[in-house]
Amino acid sequence: MEHLTFEYPAQRAVTARTHVGVVGSGDLEVLLSPAASMTATVDVRTSVDGYGHIWKSVLDRFFQRYNGAARIEINDFGATPGVVALRLAEAVEAIDPPDDRGASGAPGGTA
Repeated sequence: MEHLTFEYPAQRAVTARTHVGVVGSGDLEVLLSPAASMTATVDVRTSVDGYGHIWKSVLDRFFQRYNGAARIEINDFGATPGVVALRLAEAVEAIDPPDDRGASGAPGGTA
């Protein structure tokens, strides 16, 4: 069992909590809650030792897009990087659902 901690700067407060995923073979759970300061802190508990550099890479990429001041706890049971990214995106969407305008600002996300 390995425990990893990462910190990232944040630009906006998070006001809600969420829990997504399950601790099961090839999966993980993400618990996201408001942080006490304008920093995002990620605590990872993983059953797979020696992959800290992979966790850092996945989280670095996630925090290039996400700027919320959150405390994120990840309990991993061998999830792949793709599953990690999916669960993180799912947690963010649960507390901050996108509107129906999409990225372009047009209804339905079309231009």
